[in-house]
Amino acid sequence: MDWKNATVLITGASSGIGAITAKSLAFRGLNVILVARREERLVEIQEAITRAGGKAEVIQADLSIESERECVYNQIVEECGCPDILINNAGFGWYGYFSEMPWDICKKMIDVDIIATAHLTRLFLPEMIKKEQARIISIGSIAGGLPEQGVVVYAACKSFLDSFSTALYRELKGTSTTVSVIRCGPVKTEFFDRARALPSGHSVPAERMAIPPEQVAEGIWKLIMHPKRTRYEPFYYIFSPLLEIFFGQIIDRVGPVLLRRNVKKYPKK
Repeated sequence: MDWKNATVLITGASSGIGAITAKSLAFRGLNVILVARREERLVEIQEAITRAGGKAEVIQADLSIESERECVYNQIVEECGCPDILINNAGFGWYGYFSEMPWDICKKMIDVDIIATAHLTRLFLPEMIKKEQARIISIGSIAGGLPEQGVVVYAACKSFLDSFSTALYRELKGTSTTVSVIRCGPVKTEFFDRARALPSGHSVPAERMAIPPEQVAEGIWKLIMHPKRTRYEPFYYIFSPLLEIFFGQIIDRVGPVLLRRNVKKYPKK
């Protein structure tokens, strides 16, 4: 299918993977709809896309709130019709001991990473499967299949995305809609700055191994053109699930030591 002039909805589009992907797809001729909390950042990205000859619309919304997700859905359907592509990118991280993780941050992470993804997918899916071609792509993480200390809730959320995308991919087999999850390693975005800035949060050790968001954006485009259930970025992380299978007991011993070293203290007793 020629995706030029197709409509793509990108959540969490105000920075990082979402912003870079929006620009990448707009420059390829797709019409992008940018959704995030920070309207001023969305407008900056919209203006950059417009100056380059692309088309972008902006919707400010907090996707952790159900009523705002429904407003996003209603506005898009009324103004643009159902999108051809849905990219579930919104999310954030937190690093530290789960026992010290503020509950409001924990709940917000679940609301954004899990509930918003499931809800938006459910809202748009009935119309998407009527299209000639449609794509649903969620931004996952290798943490979903390799749960580690310090990112308990984040890893659990990404594990949900893995299972959700895989099951839905199989359920929709034979329809015009494909579902994919792109399992990323660390990516150079504001993810790490925000994790540090959140209450009781700490620096995420994986930051030093991060890849540029442009690499993920290119991977998303490849999934649009050649859909498959799972894609890894970088590709060599395809072996990451084997680490849990063959080295899980070693990680059980070494992981807690690394967490104590990074957080600089033991959990409260």
